[in-house]
Amino acid sequence: MEIIHMAPVACVIFAITIVTSLLAFSNDNLYGRMMLHPYTVSRGKDIHTIITSGLIHRDWMHLFFNMLSFYFFAFTLEPIIGHLQFGILYVLSLILSDMPTVIKHKNDYNYYSLGASGAVSAVIFSIVLFMPWQTIYIMPIPIGIWFWLFGILYLVYCHYASKYSRDQINHDAHFFGAISGLIITIVFNHHVLGDFIQQIISEAPAHFRL
Repeated sequence: MEIIHMAPVACVIFAITIVTSLLAFSNDNLYGRMMLHPYTVSRGKDIHTIITSGLIHRDWMHLFFNMLSFYFFAFTLEPIIGHLQFGILYVLSLILSDMPTVIKHKNDYNYYSLGASGAVSAVIFSIVLFMPWQTIYIMPIPIGIWFWLFGILYLVYCHYASKYSRDQINHDAHFFGAISGLIITIVFNHHVLGDFIQQIISEAPAHFRL
């Protein structure tokens, strides 16, 4: 299939995340071994959970939202930046987005978190740099939403969710994942920030024309 040829890394991540999440839904023991426990990690144990926690989700809705966002953006981003860079971006952002959580909750024994939110946020904000004016359609909204606007709305939602949620979803990772995605993309593609600013300035009049 063409999509596998164009974005093999995204395909593998997509498939593994869905499979491991579904397995964890019905296996509490697996859930426990894969979740991020900052108290333990900060003491040098179960370091692997920084990665494995990004392969499981709280429930069907959490999985659906993350994988839908991943599908819309990751399979477009990988052909742009290349397979190796995409893999590095995803894995490194997953790690970096969890580190503030580990530091923040290092003495909270009862705190656990999970989800691919940090890495997915990195993917979204990486592609925003390349294609800010590209649009995404989300039902039931009848008009396309620009990538850059979607990114802002995404972070607003994450801030609200982080402040008021009582679930085990690592909402803080959304913000730090977004920052990681921007920085990593700029490091690998020095021209992208200038190109982004140029696109915003040059195309804004056409997009905001009444």
